[in-house]
Amino acid sequence: MAFPDPLYSGLGSVFAIFKERSEGLKNTFTAENNPPIGGRLPSTKMIIIIIGSVHEINCYRPKKSEEALGMTSGTNSFFDVTIIGGGPTGLFAAFYAGMRDLKTKIIEAAPFLGGKLPYYSEKFLYDVGGVAAMTAGDLKLELEKQARTFEPDIVYSQLIERMERLEDGTFRLTSNTGETHLTRTILLAIGFGTLVTNKLEVPNAERYEGRHLHYGADSVEQFRDKRVLISGGGDSAVDWALALAPIAKFVGIVHRRNEFRAHEGNVVQLLNTAAHIMTSSQVKEIHGTNNRINKVTIEQLDTQEDVELEVDEIVVCHGAKPDLGEIKNWGLNIEQERIIVDAWMKTSIEGIFAAGDVVEYTGKVPGLIAGGFTEGPAAINQIKAYLNPSQEVKPIWSTEHDKLLSIHHGS
Repeated sequence: MAFPDPLYSGLGSVFAIFKERSEGLKNTFTAENNPPIGGRLPSTKMIIIIIGSVHEINCYRPKKSEEALGMTSGTNSFFDVTIIGGGPTGLFAAFYAGMRDLKTKIIEAAPFLGGKLPYYSEKFLYDVGGVAAMTAGDLKLELEKQARTFEPDIVYSQLIERMERLEDGTFRLTSNTGETHLTRTILLAIGFGTLVTNKLEVPNAERYEGRHLHYGADSVEQFRDKRVLISGGGDSAVDWALALAPIAKFVGIVHRRNEFRAHEGNVVQLLNTAAHIMTSSQVKEIHGTNNRINKVTIEQLDTQEDVELEVDEIVVCHGAKPDLGEIKNWGLNIEQERIIVDAWMKTSIEGIFAAGDVVEYTGKVPGLIAGGFTEGPAAINQIKAYLNPSQEVKPIWSTEHDKLLSIHHGS
């Protein structure tokens, strides 16, 4: 799919794509249509999704080229602002920082951008202002495209662990790789923290990871006419089962508990498919040759009996655990895994700001991407003022920004 240039104003970054998708959405909202991961939602009961809320999380597998894009050392370069976190809030903040002529760096712990969006890439989102509906994957692509407008430095696969305040008031950040980053200010946009994927804990599982054992996938089409086993019992697991039921040769879903934890309407729909459902059960062993899966052993927890099931692919939906990591040791005011900020996104440490799901303040609406789209610019405006205390920081509008106008109008 070719994506048009974004409109670059506020939430306009995601508006341009709506015209391209609108015709396809006309027939989306009926129970007869196909399920989500392949592109559409399975029933009207699945239409509403709160952006940014986490029920259960798969793991996104990035394309190899994605990590290579924008990788820089940054060891000897000073930046006006370093944004820690490349999710929706961080990406939009990076764009806005570019509008403010701030030299910007994004540091992302994962090998891809987008935060949680890639984990739900085929689900439709309905509460982004100005857009009637958009998949999480499309939103991720548009935000990333917009964030690159002013060419920020982007660093992947680095988890910032240490923060030092230097004598001149600037900061030195050290990542888990030992690499250092120098910056005048910091914007924390780390969502709920680092997402650590809960893996399938069976012998030799790693042998098949990335080939035939998946913690996410680019498309359901790779499973067409395959025998697929899904491990998990939450929304993601049920969504995958519903998506694969029409196209896979066989779909099985195994869950440790005797009841699913997914949306009730989706569970009812799952029960009406041909999927082989195994509750109170778990994967015990994987059997294969030449790194290909042939079958699995399923342990029935109630009876302690084992059964074998012939499968080609396994999709694991065991969720992920959020963790603020070493940031909790920086001396910030943190309550219940949230960083306390004021109305201007200032933290308790001068020069460090925060925005998005990680922050808490009076009136904060949790788990909403749109909130981060407001908090990010608020933080950037304060960073601009912090870096230029003798100058008045005047409002800035994308409709009067020369570079953006030249891009959008092609002049």
